[in-house]
Amino acid sequence: MSPVKPDMTTPVTDKQQLVEYLAGGCKPPEAWHIGTEHEKFVFRWDDLRPVGYEGRGDIRALLEGMTRHGWEPVLEGDRPIALRRGGASITLEPAGQLELSGEQLETIHQSCSEVNGHLAEVREVAEELGVGLLGVGFHPTATRDEMPWMPKARYAIMGRYMPKVGNLGLDMMTRTCGVQVSLDFASEADMVRKLRVSLALQPIATALFANSPFADGRPSGYLSHRAHIWTDTDPDRCGLPRYVFEAGMGFERHVDHALDVPMYFIVRDGHMIDVAGQSFRDFLAGRLPGLPGERPTLADWEDHLTTLFPEVRLKRYIEQRGTDAGPWGRLCALPALWTGLLYDTTALDGAEQLIAEWPSEAIAELLEDVTRRGLRARMQGRSVQEIACDVVALARDGLARRQRLDARGRDESHFLDDLAEIAESGVTPAEHLLAAYEGRWQRSLAPLFHEHCY
Repeated sequence: MSPVKPDMTTPVTDKQQLVEYLAGGCKPPEAWHIGTEHEKFVFRWDDLRPVGYEGRGDIRALLEGMTRHGWEPVLEGDRPIALRRGGASITLEPAGQLELSGEQLETIHQSCSEVNGHLAEVREVAEELGVGLLGVGFHPTATRDEMPWMPKARYAIMGRYMPKVGNLGLDMMTRTCGVQVSLDFASEADMVRKLRVSLALQPIATALFANSPFADGRPSGYLSHRAHIWTDTDPDRCGLPRYVFEAGMGFERHVDHALDVPMYFIVRDGHMIDVAGQSFRDFLAGRLPGLPGERPTLADWEDHLTTLFPEVRLKRYIEQRGTDAGPWGRLCALPALWTGLLYDTTALDGAEQLIAEWPSEAIAELLEDVTRRGLRARMQGRSVQEIACDVVALARDGLARRQRLDARGRDESHFLDDLAEIAESGVTPAEHLLAAYEGRWQRSLAPLFHEHCY
């Protein structure tokens, strides 16, 4: 049985309530689910330029067109800024990157079917508007100034704050696209185990999915320019949270960390109040300068947790966040990889043994190294390619043992075929793009939009 979500209007007066909120995410294995998210750039076919919220072939028209498929608009003022249908949503990232946050599903077969259905729906509307959808990790041609901004109050607050704490935060907001998967845990100990494995292996996933070697219309020197952007976005909320690997890690330790991550905003009466840089710990004590004397609710805490951006994020579930957007098949491969590793005890044991001697300092260095070197990076005398082969094999065996079969009698392990080929070849998707750029594309990026459009 899945846990019941608490009353989010409950006032919070004690840290223990925040700990209990996170602990309330624990579920028995039979209630574990898979939630997949992916983002894509929207561009005009006639000039390959980004699409704004309003204007020619605009984002607003795309959202409104999707209502024919049963999606209900979510308004901010009189403007649609998201869509909902059942337990799924379609949201806008700051520059109009279109994100599907899928249903909580039981198998990779279902997850992949959901992605396929979503892309068919959105492609139908996009074609009528003369726009396309591109899945890469970083916008290959547009500069930061050429990217539009969506009319969401949250993004205005973040956009003002980001340049105060890092050099690349605005690029993160406007020019990146990623793929994510959310998975469950059974207990505090299970959460700690899965979180440590996930964080340690995130550089391996980043390398396997590296798919953003271009910026400003040319090769950038990175295989995952998206991952590079995160290294200089906001040190308070991004990167590798090393406390996860320390003794005493648990829900309370994570709460203590999150209490000291600066806030962005608070929602009151449907309006966002800018409290960027202020402390949730002060808010808990009723000393928030933006709202003196007022105490937070669990909804405020939930909102705050969404503004932490580590490579793997802990909420009432675990979010894997470290991979570039890519073609349809790899949108299915990411949930397959992490489900195989984390939802099978034998695979999780093997992954834990694999990373047992990896110090957090070396993992942090590897996170940066793979942005440039991909599968050629090294960790404690081994290449990331070798490690990736081991990781994919562990995940494949884990999926096979799950025995979740489709109508043709296939288990979920075939969704890893593309990753297995990447790992065995040692050549990342980004390197294939660079080879095409230098060869048959004749140093033009226009073919990228045509060949890699969904």
